Amino acid sequence: MTGVALAEELLLLAYDDETGRATMPRISLDLGMAAAVLVELALAGRIAYADGNLAVTDPTPTGEPIVDGVLDRMAAEAPHSPASWVQRLRHGLRDRILGDLVGRGVVRDVEETELGFIVVHRYPMVDPTVEQDTRRRLAEALTGGPAPDERTAALATLVAAVRMEPALGLDGDDARGVEKRLAEIAGGAGFSGTVSTEDSVVRPSVSLVVLALGQAVDAALGPRR
Repeated sequence: MTGVALAEELLLLAYDDETGRATMPRISLDLGMAAAVLVELALAGRIAYADGNLAVTDPTPTGEPIVDGVLDRMAAEAPHSPASWVQRLRHGLRDRILGDLVGRGVVRDVEETELGFIVVHRYPMVDPTVEQDTRRRLAEALTGGPAPDERTAALATLVAAVRMEPALGLDGDDARGVEKRLAEIAGGAGFSGTVSTEDSVVRPSVSLVVLALGQAVDAALGPRR
């Protein structure tokens, strides 16, 4: 697996390009990125759901440093439920992803002091090409373009689960029905609802991660209005 990890795409969508600040509740973004890594591993055939837990089925590295770090951790620990893994993995994940993006020259780290003693970091955009490609794929999927590929469908599913629709920057007719269209994409890819393990190993794993993510976001932010 090469290219940009789903968790990185999710983070770039959630940060303002100019100010370098998150535009959504950080708890939901942290949960979403943890779920994104789990989805990435499931799609790559590295983990699968069995007997109530997600466990490593293939420890072969994927080639993505952040994802492989999580894979190593999961291989070293006992299996846990999807909900447990989402909570366990969210701590510190954002800093690792931001560090990776800074190291690759996608964003830059701006350190500032507020109120004379509080150190904060902003991450303005340097190379917009990654995010532009992400937004293009999602826009095509949302506005009647070709059926999205598996990774784009997974990203759309995660965007819906963390309530990130406003970050897509759509307006007018394109903005209407976004939530419904995201749900359609997730359902069409088999990433929501129920899919038997006889039909698929990956789909139930992804669906249960997304379900755990949605429940965690609801617990943190309250039910979606």
